[in-house]
Amino acid sequence: MDVATLLLFTKEVSGSDLHLSAGAVPMVRVHGEMRKLTAPDGRELPPLTAEEVRALVFDVLTDTQKSRLEADKELDFAMSIGTTARFRGNVFFQDRGVGSVFRVIPTEIKTCDQLGLPKVIKDLADLEKGLILCTGPTGSGKSTTLAALIDHINSTRRGHIITVEDPVEFIHQPRQCMVNHREVGRHTKSFTNALRSALREDPDVILVGEMRDLETIALAITAAETGHLVFGTLHTSSAAKTMDRIINVFPTNEQAQIRAMLAESLQAIVAQILLPRKGGKGRVAAHEILVASTGVRAMIREGKTFQIPSAIQTGAKYGMQSLEQSLNKLAMEGVIEMAEVANQLAALGLSREDVADRRLQTAVSVPGTAGMSLSRTGTAPQGATGIYQRPGR
Repeated sequence: MDVATLLLFTKEVSGSDLHLSAGAVPMVRVHGEMRKLTAPDGRELPPLTAEEVRALVFDVLTDTQKSRLEADKELDFAMSIGTTARFRGNVFFQDRGVGSVFRVIPTEIKTCDQLGLPKVIKDLADLEKGLILCTGPTGSGKSTTLAALIDHINSTRRGHIITVEDPVEFIHQPRQCMVNHREVGRHTKSFTNALRSALREDPDVILVGEMRDLETIALAITAAETGHLVFGTLHTSSAAKTMDRIINVFPTNEQAQIRAMLAESLQAIVAQILLPRKGGKGRVAAHEILVASTGVRAMIREGKTFQIPSAIQTGAKYGMQSLEQSLNKLAMEGVIEMAEVANQLAALGLSREDVADRRLQTAVSVPGTAGMSLSRTGTAPQGATGIYQRPGR
């Protein structure tokens, strides 16, 4: 057994992540659920020892990566198996020894239409400048959504696309555009250095894999203000929380200026989550969409971000929709179970009674296996399909 075999199996069964940890049985996440691997005859695999995990993981690392891991006690990296599979890996030390998680990165980039993205999201790729943010928790498909938008630009426009990621995930081959991928740690020392350099590299489109700190956020906003189309991600669950996160990262005496800059440069915020499809056939994304209308820009400028949820609820003519509206629309179309809508709305603080009432309002307001067998000869389990096979960052 080696990592390559385990990773190819993970991909075959439409898994999103492979987990290896000293003292534990290898596990694969399939459609959001963790499942233990079993031998081809159905027997449960024994827990991996610390020495086995270390050997498995170190076998796929370069000498430089091994040195970084020993020095930093954790490591992010990307790897490929031929031209058929690509993975994002994280290695770390834990109380029983070494642990690692490998995430499947689809080699085929799905289009906006294949993902079923609302037209308003697809149209964002046609903008010439501004800041577009895709947000959501880890594993919500952010990278998949942004890859579709970058692919659309690469196929329909003539320009220069620069991506800065840690690590590089989706690989875009140049079509109509020149595309340059830069990986933090390999090609640049930091997001900040890469963004500062990108402004001197004649870019039309810049993708920032993660807006982690004040300087990265400030540079991204500046790039958007100076005529570039900038895509970025944050781990926030809604448009309003995204605005608060960005503004609050700056000192109090700078926040008024940042609000003014955001009011001018922001184009849209797409906050998304992934949900299981009805029947267990993969997962589907639900989106909250904020479009920077004149009213929204005024709210940002005046520090009234608490009004953003109301603006989204009433902004259908701009293509806006709340997460609640998106969930109810998916349920009415038979894509997800209504019980899943209730669970998600309850997480938003709505009562069960609210769910039924709001579902009726949305109908008017919204436009139109416990174990996995480690067998290379077997078939993927029933229902192991879906476009959002891999949650994004």
